[in-house]
Amino acid sequence: MSDAEPILPDTDDEAFGIAKGLVDDVLAAVDRGDKAAIDALLDPEHPADIAHLLELIDGRNRTDLLKLWKGGVDGDILSELDDNLRDEVIDTLAPAELAVAVRDLDSDDVVDLVEDLDLKQQEAVLDALDDADRVHVEKALTYPEESAGRHMQVEVVRAPEHWNVGEAIDFLRSDDHTLPDQFYHLILVDPRMKALGYVTLGRILSTRRDVPLKDIVEDSFRTFNVNQDVEEVANAINHYHMITAPVVDDDDRILGVITIDDAMAFLEEEAEEDLMRLAGVGEGSLSDRVVKTTKQRFPWLAVNLVTAILASLVIALFEETIAGLVALAVLMPIVASMGGNAGTQSLTVAVRAIATRDLTPSNVWRVIRKEVLVGLINGVIFAVIMGIVGVVWFGQPMLGVVIALAMVINLVVAGLAGTGVPVLLEKIGVDPALASGAFVTTVTDVVGFFAFLGLAAVLLL
Repeated sequence: MSDAEPILPDTDDEAFGIAKGLVDDVLAAVDRGDKAAIDALLDPEHPADIAHLLELIDGRNRTDLLKLWKGGVDGDILSELDDNLRDEVIDTLAPAELAVAVRDLDSDDVVDLVEDLDLKQQEAVLDALDDADRVHVEKALTYPEESAGRHMQVEVVRAPEHWNVGEAIDFLRSDDHTLPDQFYHLILVDPRMKALGYVTLGRILSTRRDVPLKDIVEDSFRTFNVNQDVEEVANAINHYHMITAPVVDDDDRILGVITIDDAMAFLEEEAEEDLMRLAGVGEGSLSDRVVKTTKQRFPWLAVNLVTAILASLVIALFEETIAGLVALAVLMPIVASMGGNAGTQSLTVAVRAIATRDLTPSNVWRVIRKEVLVGLINGVIFAVIMGIVGVVWFGQPMLGVVIALAMVINLVVAGLAGTGVPVLLEKIGVDPALASGAFVTTVTDVVGFFAFLGLAAVLLL
């Protein structure tokens, strides 16, 4: 192999994430107390991968690692950590280490880092900042938690509206100011600092120097109020394929920006949160301690117990019917289970559509009709299947008719409840992802048992 021939990567390597064996190698170095080996293993790694590694190991090994890897944790690693684990890591850092860690972070990353900390930890981080940066962070913390102002970065590159491309390039290359580490647009402002448009760096570099900046502004330009919901801003960035979303005050003066990477991270976080809530596990993570995880899951297990009791009460109403035909007890869970699964399918689609604003008052009835029709079609198909199963298994044609009718009824109700319940909850101000699952399960269980046993009482006994 010649010296000029490139070394190809191992095709078995993952596209991203920590390399195989890194966790074991780091833990072995921790057991040996080998600081040099830890530095050699972790220094080349990306902050996101180091954060992932810290989340993978247990608390004792994590504490030992942080004691040995003094000065290794920086702001980028802290910003990538799970919120609960971040508190633990910050507690291990001396004030001087914390100051170094947060000093080079953008303002929005610092805000994200400190907003969930207790007052003592917040003060430690704020004390580590320069006076100007501290003012920006404290101001951001005064905005509502889910507002654009809380999540914007104040490092913005502005230019007067009358400049041309040459003046902009000279400005960007001069040493009279400090530019953000990463930025994508030059925002044009009037003398009152009102945002008028923006120009991409690519357009600036590919245009003649004498062309006015206002002649090459982007069509996607739009501004967002500092108090606007950050989820709305993130969805707008995604919808309009924006890279930068300028954030303005009530007088349209530019205050900061939300960039596409932060918007996508927020949307991913919201989608993950909805998924976790649908499963009744709140905002838990693998790094949470046993007691905390237990507390998060207990309320929804308690709710599930109540719904199960309600379903059992319906079954108790038909105790004599079940005693008269034991086959009902065998087939009964099938109806409820099919309804529950169908309801969950409709529920998941509806909750996500509400979050992305695809489900609105203008199309809600069309979507509900569609889900009911899907439930009806699937109900008929599975009714035929279960009708045949009922006849072949138990030799009673009417039993097949009963379970077939019950299957149709429950799958239609599942489609209706799966879409209607989250829409209703959202309308009355309750998070659909948080509460819909328990209601839909209750409806499908109660309706399934009542339809099946009620029809059996009428047609069989």
